[in-house]
Amino acid sequence: MDQLINQVISQVNSVVLGKDKEVRLAVACLLAKGHLLIEDLPGMGKTTLAQVLAKVFGLSYQRCQFTSDMLPSDVTGISIFDAEQKQFVLHHGPIFNQLVLADEINRASPKTQSALLEAMEEHQVSIDGVTHELPSPFFVIATQNPLFHAGTNPLPESQLDRFMMRLSLGFPDVEAEKQILLGEGLKQKVEQADCVLNHQQLADIQKAVNEVSVSEAVLEYIIALSHVSRSSDFNANPLSPRAGKALLNAAKAWAFIHQRSYLLPEDVQAVFTSVCEHRLDAGVTELARDGGLALEVMKKVDVLSPLS
Repeated sequence: MDQLINQVISQVNSVVLGKDKEVRLAVACLLAKGHLLIEDLPGMGKTTLAQVLAKVFGLSYQRCQFTSDMLPSDVTGISIFDAEQKQFVLHHGPIFNQLVLADEINRASPKTQSALLEAMEEHQVSIDGVTHELPSPFFVIATQNPLFHAGTNPLPESQLDRFMMRLSLGFPDVEAEKQILLGEGLKQKVEQADCVLNHQQLADIQKAVNEVSVSEAVLEYIIALSHVSRSSDFNANPLSPRAGKALLNAAKAWAFIHQRSYLLPEDVQAVFTSVCEHRLDAGVTELARDGGLALEVMKKVDVLSPLS
């Protein structure tokens, strides 16, 4: 399994250049059965990352471009009457894929954004009063432009909480940008990437991630981080038990990627900003954009005696 994960990361890094940590976080998110939100300027490789992840994980993929006039049925699908069959036939929307890219999700109306809620949480959708199961595995990778861009609608906290992680790719370094400018087009690079895992291998790895052992001390460290965010003198949204569960699962995946079957406080710290910053603050303030709130929380907790 370790070799397969290394191959996955290597394949993604060959397309998304100079972003090894962000790639590892994205892989950890999917291995932990989470959904991923990528916030960045246009042209930073958000869509490319989603495409290459679908390719290397061997998942069916569909991009859904969100716009201001988009309807919920454009995401979930719609029943249309078939005159020959004399019955309504369901035409599946893009949500009926294993990896769905919700591109520029914050350009859609809140009503359309909310169409993803049931799908992301329950892995099912309701159309005309009938519940339809979604494929397994099922992941949503959403991209959004920064909130100061024209035509954006901020995601409500309930929607943000459905995403295990929020990442920002940022600008590449000089050497990576040289390779991007002189190399092949991104479409060709994605097509050349190899499929590394089949569905059974992915399921086995996700099971192994879930079985990563957690000591009482590390569990108390995670709880202490949540409790700091809930104190009356800390000016941020408190972390819920669901956020703590997401933090635990993401840290397990990070440990597994680094070939350990047990959790360390360093694993929790490595994923804490990506998992918790968008829950502490929706991203309106500069402090939140820089990950400052998450850093403040971690500074307040002593790793050796977290609950003291």
